[in-house]
Order: sequence, then structure tokens, then C-alpha cells
Amino acid sequence: MSEKIFNVLVLCTGNSARSVMAEALFNVVGKGRFHAYSAGSHPTGVVNPFALERCQSIGYDTSGLRSKSWDEFALQGAPQMDFVITVCDQAAGEVCPVWPGTPITAHWGFTDPAAIQGADDDKRRIFEKVFRQILNRVNQFVNLPLHILDRNAIQKEVRAIGERPVESNQ
Repeated sequence: MSEKIFNVLVLCTGNSARSVMAEALFNVVGKGRFHAYSAGSHPTGVVNPFALERCQSIGYDTSGLRSKSWDEFALQGAPQMDFVITVCDQAAGEVCPVWPGTPITAHWGFTDPAAIQGADDDKRRIFEKVFRQILNRVNQFVNLPLHILDRNAIQKEVRAIGERPVESNQ
């Protein structure tokens, strides 16, 4: 019997950095158990080049990555999500579309690395830091025993992951 593949939608306002990096991490770290997507409430239309660098650093094929609206995932025929996770405070506070099915939702807030001004090396450092923070939470998530937990326990665990402090000294 094959194990269920869980669909995860990661949301952010611009869908240019955090949500894209989380999509890549879920798809790589999840080792086939998760199929992740990302979208934004007000997509920028462009994936940040530093986010692309981070995704490529883990061997993720970035050729299909694009900044897209979350409306695509509320349409009939869109993949049904098991989990919807916001990664920026602004998107968490917005009214989301009604998702088909009843996905488990959570908020995992991260600093917006795309908002950082300065030299490219400074930007790369902040992207690396946020990428590691997202990786930490994704690792916690993909290692949950989802096959033995009931829906309420899963909801509690996924939300708890977002409430744990992210390391700030790296």
C-alpha cells in the first residue's frame, strides 16, 4: 500500500521569496510525501533571484517556478490542499479564498528577505538565514507522524511549529 502524498500550499503576499523557498523545501525535504505549491495574494510576477539561488542550492529545479496568485488554487480543477501555510504576517491577516476541501491551516511567520536593502552579499546572507529558518520548520513538519495522528492533533502540531521561535543568531 502506498503512502498518501500530501498537498501543501504556502502563501505569502508577493510570492517572490519566502513562499517559493518553502515550496522548494517541502518538495525536496518531503522526499515525495509532499507536493508543495506556492502563491500570493498580490503576486509580484517575478521570483526573487536570491530565492532562486537558495532553491537551486538544494538541487530544486527552478525552471517552472513563477510568482502566481492564490486564486489559481481556489478554482475548480485545482489540486485539493491538505495544508495551507502562510509565511508572512500580511498574508496571514488577509481574507483568503475558500479552499476546496478542508485543509489544515497554520501561520509560520518569517522576516521578508526581499525587503532587505543593501549589497548583494548582505541580501544573500539574509536569504540564507531565512532559508535555514524555513528549513527548520519544514523538517519538523515532514517528520510528524501524520499517518497515526488524527486531524485535531495534526492541526495542533502544525500550528505549534509556527509558534516556536526561529533561530535568530545564524
